[in-house]
Amino acid sequence: MISTYNFPTKIRFGAGAVDELADYLKDNNLSKPLIVTDPVVAELPFLKRIAENLRLKGISPEIFSDIHKNPVKSDVYKGDEAYHATDRDSIIGIGGGAAMDVARAIVLRINHREDLFKYDDLIGGDIYVTHDVPHFITIPTTSGTGSEVGRSAIIADDETHQKKILFSPKLLAKIVFADPILTMDLPPFVTAATGMDALTHNMEAFVAKMYHPICEGIALEGISLIHNSLEKAVHNPDVDSRSKMLLGSMMGAIAFQKGLGVVHSLAHPLSSLLDTHHGLANAVNIPYGMQFNIAGSEDKFRRIARTLDLKEETGQAVVTYLFNLNSHINIPHRLRDIGVREEHIETLADLAIADFAHPNNPKPVSREDFKALYLEAL
Repeated sequence: MISTYNFPTKIRFGAGAVDELADYLKDNNLSKPLIVTDPVVAELPFLKRIAENLRLKGISPEIFSDIHKNPVKSDVYKGDEAYHATDRDSIIGIGGGAAMDVARAIVLRINHREDLFKYDDLIGGDIYVTHDVPHFITIPTTSGTGSEVGRSAIIADDETHQKKILFSPKLLAKIVFADPILTMDLPPFVTAATGMDALTHNMEAFVAKMYHPICEGIALEGISLIHNSLEKAVHNPDVDSRSKMLLGSMMGAIAFQKGLGVVHSLAHPLSSLLDTHHGLANAVNIPYGMQFNIAGSEDKFRRIARTLDLKEETGQAVVTYLFNLNSHINIPHRLRDIGVREEHIETLADLAIADFAHPNNPKPVSREDFKALYLEAL
């Protein structure tokens, strides 16, 4: 069964939802979409099948996949060139977080011609997002970032590696086709890493300091869905577990409108400096970041523990659960196991303290705190 959820945009959810894409494009008088994806997804059978189905309906897709796994500004500029060179009329982001971020940034770039980082939300650049944008559609293929329902893109500077946020309500997709069938063939590692990314979004949003009970309710249900489906999705996937993970992922992205925190500020520098997969970076760091946050947030952690069906409703029980979950899905417990060395720590701490996520953490995080957390996790 395919359902429609109108929150925060129109979502067509269910097995086979992607088959509605061609008719949707025709109904909206769109015939030349730029499909933005990553180099891996571009070669997968389902992407080729989607493109062929469009061609059979008289639609001429152009595929752009020249992007990094941790996107940089030059990726966006190349995509913009592809859009104009091939005379496109719409943009479809297909893939995980990297593809969605680049697709959304290209959507912004088409009619906003100043330097891309002029529109950085962290310096108030959203006020310059004033022009119309191309028709934008998203199709997730992982259950991680939830970027398909987002209004922002995270893009790094090619030289400094510092991440910028491009944000505007104009960047929300007109429609999302969320089809769990597209996630069925994800390898176990990608399922595990992206799944922990989704869990991190929900947990960090729930404990973030802003008062936002709507997001907190969504986050708790997202935690529950992921808790009840991630291990099965990794080791023995079926449509039910993949569907729950896809919903949990979208809910995490909706919930983190409330904010993120220390875990993301630990993870972002690993991606920008060492090109670590974002989900993996979050997965390794989340037990340490949640441990840091317990003091002062005991009630929040009690509610998370209850949602996770833990016998002891404490923050420490939540941290133990996270370490155990990582073990069960073959995520390492130590940063050294994903390529971090002691000589990286000072630079990582510099990048972490400059990151945009931790100001929403429930307790302040200093540079020395970041350094200590990296060393503890090393």
